[in-house]
Amino acid sequence: MTKIVKVKTGSKFEDVGSYSRVVAVDNWIYVSNTAGRNPHTQEIPDDVIAQTEQVFNNIERALAAVDASLQDVVMSRVFIQNPDDTHNVMAFIGKKFHGIDPATTVTCPPLGSTVYRVELEVTAYRGAANANVETITLTA
Repeated sequence: MTKIVKVKTGSKFEDVGSYSRVVAVDNWIYVSNTAGRNPHTQEIPDDVIAQTEQVFNNIERALAAVDASLQDVVMSRVFIQNPDDTHNVMAFIGKKFHGIDPATTVTCPPLGSTVYRVELEVTAYRGAANANVETITLTA
């Protein structure tokens, strides 16, 4: 029988929007769009890289709750408020995902508030970190 685990972080936004931070369906793990709000202080840094770092802290905490890690991420969706921040944000993300190399979408839509400069949503597969990975490089 399929097992579904839903993780709540206590965020008021999860209650208002009736959603879970994480939904794990067997080994598939879906992490909701995550902002750079510190869960303990409720503060959001002004700096886009500081926000991006907090986003990853929040996602890694959420993944750990279902016995997974950043190394299990197979897909990421990056939302950057200001297109001028794209290069710096993606350079930071590139360091975090170095060697993991998930499929990624990057877009610059308006976010839910102007205080949010970057948000990230990921899909993971529990055990992907230990999977036998084949990399194919296409050439022109």
